[in-house]
This record gives sequence, structure tokens and C-alpha cells, in this order.
Amino acid sequence: MSGRWLASLALAAALLGPAAAQETRVHGENSIFASAGVKLGWAVKRGLSETETLVIVRVIATDPVYRVISVEGVDPFTKDRKVFVAARPLEGETDLAIPRARFADHPSTEFHFFASAADAAANKPKLTVFYLGVPDTTPEFADQAAAEAYLARMLGK
Repeated sequence: MSGRWLASLALAAALLGPAAAQETRVHGENSIFASAGVKLGWAVKRGLSETETLVIVRVIATDPVYRVISVEGVDPFTKDRKVFVAARPLEGETDLAIPRARFADHPSTEFHFFASAADAAANKPKLTVFYLGVPDTTPEFADQAAAEAYLARMLGK
């Protein structure tokens, strides 16, 4: 009986090993998000028209394991994906500006954090923070300086 138990334990470890190496997915929920490895803060900088209005997301990597970021918008019905921000290096603090109009057809947003450029090329994120649209708690500002001051205050910079 103990031989079977050990064999079962070995099989379970072999099956769970790949799952443990997979990405972690976290629902961001609010316009200010903080985890053990990253912080995200959202703000809207209003433009003269909707096409000129930007969603600004400040990303702070607090864990050096996250070296590359990409952002995708997803249509929740068709699952069509659109690249909002192509994979780019993430060092400390990064502001991402995405036209708000892009969220109309691809409202679900996924922030993918990778350990390396090779992982990004292979689409193997270590962490994905997802939102089901621009968070309702996201404040809007008429000018860039006010948006930046808000993000600095809320994210501790």
C-alpha cells in the first residue's frame, strides 16, 4: 500500500509541477492596485474630444523579477484581443497612456508582467492583472499635471 501511495504522490507532484510554473492571474478591481510585486494606478486625462482623452496607468514594479510589461484589450464576447501596449522593458516606474476610445470595443484589460524579453516573446507571463473595463473609481483630470500629482500621491511617490 505504501508503494502505491508514494507512486500516487510522485504522479501528483509531476502533474502539479507545470501548473505551479504557470502565471498568476489577479483581478485588479479598483483604480489603485497593489500586490507584493507591482502597483497600478489609473487616471483619465480628458482631451478636447473623446478621441483625445487618454487613460493613464502608472505601473510601479516593486519586485525586480518583473522586467517586461505588455497590455492587451479583450472583447469579452468574441475574445478578440488587441495590443494596447506592446512588450516593453519595465524598470521601476512607467506611465502607459492608452486612448480611452480603444476600451469601447476591447473593454477587458490585461496587464502582463514577464521576467524577461524571451518570456514576453513566448507569451509566458509570471503575473497578469486583469480588469473588466476602466475601473469606476478612476478619477478624471483636465490637465496632465493634476493626473500625475494624483498618481504620485496615491502610489506613494
